[in-house]
Amino acid sequence: MDIALHHGEFVAALARMEHAGVPIDMDVYPQLADKDAWRYVRDAMVPVIDAAYGVYVKGPHGDWHFSMELFEQYLERAGITDWPRTKKGKLSTKRKTFENMTKGHAQLEELRQLRHARDKMRKIKLAVGADGRNRTVLWPFKSKTGRTQPKASQWIFSPAVWLRSLIKPGPGIAVAYVDYSSMEFGIAAKLSGDPVMLEFYRAGEPYLSFAKRVGTAPADATKQTHEPLRDRYKTGLLATQYGVQAETLAGRLGISTFAAHEMLAQHRQLFAVYWHWAEDWLAHALDTGVMRTVLGWECRTGITEFNSRSIQNFPVQAHGADILRIACIWATRYGLGLRAPVHDALLIEAPIDRIEADVALLQEIMRRASRVVLNPTADDTFELRTDYKIVRYPERYSDRRGDEIWAKVLRLLAEYQQQRVAIQPTKEGATV
Repeated sequence: MDIALHHGEFVAALARMEHAGVPIDMDVYPQLADKDAWRYVRDAMVPVIDAAYGVYVKGPHGDWHFSMELFEQYLERAGITDWPRTKKGKLSTKRKTFENMTKGHAQLEELRQLRHARDKMRKIKLAVGADGRNRTVLWPFKSKTGRTQPKASQWIFSPAVWLRSLIKPGPGIAVAYVDYSSMEFGIAAKLSGDPVMLEFYRAGEPYLSFAKRVGTAPADATKQTHEPLRDRYKTGLLATQYGVQAETLAGRLGISTFAAHEMLAQHRQLFAVYWHWAEDWLAHALDTGVMRTVLGWECRTGITEFNSRSIQNFPVQAHGADILRIACIWATRYGLGLRAPVHDALLIEAPIDRIEADVALLQEIMRRASRVVLNPTADDTFELRTDYKIVRYPERYSDRRGDEIWAKVLRLLAEYQQQRVAIQPTKEGATV
């Protein structure tokens, strides 16, 4: 009964977020939502971005087409020899393939976003009201792990990372994005009790700690000085944690299969306690036919879940969902202006003169929520860290992964508006 009431209070917290919505820049959004303007931008983006790749060709009717032959030539020029292929030997162009390969070959990011814009975003479908707020059903508990799953095409945090730059607080208002730091690594460390993982997490930067331990990063490396290396090891460690194969890992990191095998071996050697725990979890889940978090979220194996990697992934993701639910409930009780749950983060809104105090309170709430879920005894004080980013009016939210695309989109929108003005008839019937 207590768990049911807890889940019900979380749904009420989500309802408040859905009602409030996320603030959107209504100077730019209507332009993107205009189908003619967006068609112009989608087409004009191709030669601008493709100049670095040379993989699109223009058809007889002026439409652009992705060329597999030119793409293969580009991969050869770029020295990318490990691109996954289909059973028929053709290059795989699946969305997930591009996502994985971009993690190891950062130069592909703009091409990936261009393909997504052309293939999946024929029009901007964000659900934005007349008041300039983005709202959609957040669908609590929809995933097997208990996480929320908003409708992707309508949700500002789903379609493409550059669209997040549409988030803009109104006059006198600020928003803050508060997220858990290395949440999945930290949860795995605590649930398994692996002393090395716990040591790395407490050191503040677990991914660089691993790189230092295996000799690929200097002892004084930080996120600021070695961010690309840190990001590569973040991708590698999280993928390895969930049982990725060497060939797939090699593609994601842009390294040889031999180097990927070496990383997997190093992970299993350094984090031996974690791997014993993960294998025990898998065996127990298959034997009993059920997986369950400390707060009662349950998934049946053999009925709704069969994949061994998904089963090993469940405890980290599901306990992460438990933690975020508690944080949402407590933040709502304290009257904080929650606006969106984003996997392992929360977006809040407040007057500029109050935003820093609200962020500090939310950080404390999020840390305490992690202690409740991850610590079986009262004297255990392990907690997850949090980071934050504050955006004050007239600034807008931004994500470095989408900054370059956003700048290009704004420039192309300005070009479109100038062309429209140029062809508008004057009162005398001439064009401007």
